[in-house]
Amino acid sequence: MTETSATKPPQLRAARARKQSIIKFVILFVTLAFLFVPLLAMLIFTLRHPLSGRWSAAPWIAIFTGNGESLGADLTVLWQGIGTSLALSAVTVVIMLVLLVPTMVIVHIRSKVLERAIEWVATLPLTIPAIVLVVGLGPIYRWLSADVLSTNSIWLCFAYVILVMPFAFRAIAVGLNSIDVKTLVEASRSLGASWPKVFFKVIIPNLWQSILSASFISIAVVLGEYTVASLLGRMNLQVALYQLGQSNSQISTAMSLLALLFGAVLLVALDLISDAMRKSREGK
Repeated sequence: MTETSATKPPQLRAARARKQSIIKFVILFVTLAFLFVPLLAMLIFTLRHPLSGRWSAAPWIAIFTGNGESLGADLTVLWQGIGTSLALSAVTVVIMLVLLVPTMVIVHIRSKVLERAIEWVATLPLTIPAIVLVVGLGPIYRWLSADVLSTNSIWLCFAYVILVMPFAFRAIAVGLNSIDVKTLVEASRSLGASWPKVFFKVIIPNLWQSILSASFISIAVVLGEYTVASLLGRMNLQVALYQLGQSNSQISTAMSLLALLFGAVLLVALDLISDAMRKSREGK
């Protein structure tokens, strides 16, 4: 009796499989529609003039030719914002890696209690709104701009390191937890390797995938950040898009789509690089 109830007829199994496939298709369709319908609406907006209804690729041509005068838009602010955001991405990633990677490796080896404390501190920016961070960072940046540094937007990197820290911390933590760091360190030290050699030639090669993940996620966060730069009166890509949108919203929307595409390319590149690194390790 138990075996009979446990084994279902093929017709019931086939009907159940069809029902599950339909449910999966509906969920996938709704999810894709939720993600891509706004993007499609943005694309249509860039090609169809909102007042005349005339279809034209002029906003895209203006971006790729660098000349938006025919549409009444000055693209100088756009190129300035792109350059600033790319420079901020590079500087933020470097500072983040220099601060996080050695610190996390040391506390992972020495003290689990301290590691949990650092994790709590690193994830704090997720619970603090950006506008609250600006309230605290505003006086500091005023002092830095007046007495120490200049008003150059590149110094936003210090604030951006705080913003990207939760995401970068989790990415690096996953890599550290996937390898036996203590065993690698003890084996290397017993063979006479110095601490710098252990760090750069033993631990870092095993963390490359996590380091790349943290870097790409940090770049995506920096490229999409608006609140801190706007409230501190600095220029970056998102502030430039907002200012450009005041004169020509079609060009601003088209550039936003390109920024989203660049973020998607980063994620795909991360996946491809991770697969290539995993296959190379398996080949060895």
